[in-house]
Amino acid sequence: MFTKSAKLTFYLQQSQSLKDKRQIRRSIIQKTRNKFNVSAAEIATQDNHKMLTIGIATVSGEVAHLENSLDEIIRYMANNANAELSDVVIFDGLET
Repeated sequence: MFTKSAKLTFYLQQSQSLKDKRQIRRSIIQKTRNKFNVSAAEIATQDNHKMLTIGIATVSGEVAHLENSLDEIIRYMANNANAELSDVVIFDGLET
């Protein structure tokens, strides 16, 4: 079993409040979870209404499938119309 995770940071140009950010966050995370069955959560910048940091984690039996899945998830999240992807950090997991 292999794991891989990523930290995605988005700039929320349209957000004027934490309430706006919460709606965008909820939409991005829920759509991603539904489409890819992946773990996703806000992991940082909770008090900044213009920045959204989401962590995602994936598990697979094959490294190639894991990498392809993670790339597809990142592309999907980057194409969200309500947020601009500004940074991606990928963390390689361990084989167990």
